[in-house]
Amino acid sequence: MSKVIGVFDSGLGGLSVLKELVAALPQADFLYVSDAGHCPYGGKRAAEITDRAEAITDFLLARGARLVVVACNTATIAAIESLRAGYAVSFVGMEPAVKPAAALTKTGVVGVLATGAALAGEKLHQLIERHAAGVRVLTQPCPGLVERVEAGAIDTPETRTLVRRYTAPLLAQGADVLVLGCTHYPFLKEVIQQEVGPGIALLDTGPAVARRTATLWSAEQPAAAFASSTGTLRFFTSGEAQAVAAVASQLWGAAISFEAMS
Repeated sequence: MSKVIGVFDSGLGGLSVLKELVAALPQADFLYVSDAGHCPYGGKRAAEITDRAEAITDFLLARGARLVVVACNTATIAAIESLRAGYAVSFVGMEPAVKPAAALTKTGVVGVLATGAALAGEKLHQLIERHAAGVRVLTQPCPGLVERVEAGAIDTPETRTLVRRYTAPLLAQGADVLVLGCTHYPFLKEVIQQEVGPGIALLDTGPAVARRTATLWSAEQPAAAFASSTGTLRFFTSGEAQAVAAVASQLWGAAISFEAMS
């Protein structure tokens, strides 16, 4: 089996998941696609998002990927069932951390920060019904936050204003746990924590996705085949490669380059 794992997001938010994946699977080869030419997904129709997800999956499979991580909450909600039905490879999607949040809350109130499209999807409401019985779950769309991360505007007055605008209603209603329901938001975690205070817990799904991916990947590899190897990273984008790379390097914490999708 191939050791190549494909990862994609509407933009650069999926890099927060990729960091966890690389830490969990240092022997694997990763291909990352930032669909910056079509970002953000939050305001798009489900059919349009599914079309993009299928096009990117085709791109990744053509380059050797045999397992695909949909590192985007909005794309997971819109497209993952279609992807699983249409391709003979494994897919790992994002699932907002509602279950651990429900277990952690002391006030009985949890807030979910996400894109409008993610909050409109039936998948999230099913998740809440299954795992948050007896807990009040408040949902908060956060227009503009994805764009702030894509611009590299992590700690600016404008970003902090948006964070306060979206978190204040949740805190006012008693939420003591906030779920970061978009892969872009972990890059804002420090800013969000500063704005909401140390008494509010912030949860994201990246580590759980990495654990699930590691389980699937390891099951498909010959025993110890890559135990002593070091994996590789390649980055692609549907946007302007140099501009995407500049912000991605800031978020990644090291210089990385992007190739244009062909």
